[in-house]
Amino acid sequence: MKPVTLHQLKVFEAAARHGSFTRAAEELYLTQPTVSIQVKQLTKAVGLPLFEQVGKRLYLTAAGEELYETAKEIFERVAQMEMTVADLKGMKQGRLRLAVITTAKYFIPRILGPFCRLYPGVNVSLQVTNHEGLLERMADNQDDLYILSRPPQGDDLQVKAFLDNPLVVVAPSNHPLAKESRISLDRLAQEPFILREQGSGTREVAQQLFKDHNLDVEVKLDLGSNEAIKQAIIGGLGLSVLSYHTLTSVGATQELTVLNVEGFPIHRQWHVVYPKGKQLSIVATTFLDYLLQESEHIAQDMQLPKLVTL
Repeated sequence: MKPVTLHQLKVFEAAARHGSFTRAAEELYLTQPTVSIQVKQLTKAVGLPLFEQVGKRLYLTAAGEELYETAKEIFERVAQMEMTVADLKGMKQGRLRLAVITTAKYFIPRILGPFCRLYPGVNVSLQVTNHEGLLERMADNQDDLYILSRPPQGDDLQVKAFLDNPLVVVAPSNHPLAKESRISLDRLAQEPFILREQGSGTREVAQQLFKDHNLDVEVKLDLGSNEAIKQAIIGGLGLSVLSYHTLTSVGATQELTVLNVEGFPIHRQWHVVYPKGKQLSIVATTFLDYLLQESEHIAQDMQLPKLVTL
């Protein structure tokens, strides 16, 4: 194999990750012909085809798969080296890669802001996705840390709880039930509901509570966005079960209210997760420690609703 450059590997890695020369060019601020030339030169150095094209989509060959894994390892080691050198100089700098589920966007920026001010040399890559998408990213080891409420089962993960995530029943502020207290689940089940998409942890927990009490809930609408659900509630399409975090800070609105329902809030917690055996970077370790400490202040600032006993 002839010598290759880090630049060629970087271009190849982006093209392999996106399955597209065009999207790789956009990410790296290069022209599409430049990306094609770099990949062509790398292919010549390897001596085997790295991609095959089916329609408009690029797919890795066997040699491409091997080179892609190698490239990821190389850039991971280079990033680790840069952060180690910075740490030896008494600085914390480098890239922090986080993946969080959509509801976490309501509080994670409140943690990241002070962290980045404390460590201005740290650049953050924040990926916001649904539960299924986050698990896929974790399986591919695309990020340093993962934040979700319902961690997968298994002994191959490090899981640390760091913040309460109560689930509450949300209604329009002018709903007749808004003035009532100790609303029974039987009464609540008579209302139409708007819930997250199938596979959502919030949806599964809410439906399980009703199922445990032999109650069926009419799901009038399912949506993949908390903001869309809140707008649908305001529009009078039904009630919903949401994380209390969606109603705090940037998610707050006077048009919504939390109902006083027996069995709510449902107690859950936020977790930070990463695979066992994964060697966290200095930056990731620093953020993990900061997250566990800062969450105590966030919990104090939140006025969490109290459980209404069944």
